[in-house]
Amino acid sequence: MNRLEAFSDGVFAIAITLLVLEIAVPRLGGGLLGAIVGEWPSYLAYLVSFATIGAVWVAHSVITEHVESADPPFLRINLLLLFFVSFLPFPTKLLAEYLGHDGAEEAVRVAVTFYGVTLLLTSVTASALWGWARHAHLIHESARDADVRYLTHRLTPGLAGYVAIIIVGVFQPILAVLGYLVIALFFLVPVRELRASRRAGTSAPGGVDPAS
Repeated sequence: MNRLEAFSDGVFAIAITLLVLEIAVPRLGGGLLGAIVGEWPSYLAYLVSFATIGAVWVAHSVITEHVESADPPFLRINLLLLFFVSFLPFPTKLLAEYLGHDGAEEAVRVAVTFYGVTLLLTSVTASALWGWARHAHLIHESARDADVRYLTHRLTPGLAGYVAIIIVGVFQPILAVLGYLVIALFFLVPVRELRASRRAGTSAPGGVDPAS
């Protein structure tokens, strides 16, 4: 598990760092301030993707906090999750490139839809990782049933919500992007404290919430 956590944390760190590299220095077409403000699609795309990767990383941390061991399917689902996380900088760049461009409505809709589908697949895979841990009885014996049920509830993606926002993005792309931000912030806002048990049987200091 230590190798899995270290490798996963490295992928999360690299992916979240790559996001800022997609924000280009604006070219002077007038005043510098106006050029900086004109890059707002890049800032918005960065904010949403940063919040999303951060939320997935927190959820991943809580999952590994409760899992005692990893079997082959768990490792492969984890790799699939990292695949989507490491891929996210590309749709982020695509979104930043076309969002807010006049006369490119179709391209904006495609970019926002592609971005939303990537976020949906990432969330579904994170939920599948926890679902397999429960199914294969990989969760530490000292984990409280109430915490396991709570994590299951919090980590279950709102599929209907994502699908609804993806549909909204076809007609209102910017509104859809803001909707994706709201979902990410929902998972980042703490709701309750968990007394997660480590594999050695010791309690994690203060616990971790998948939305904290």
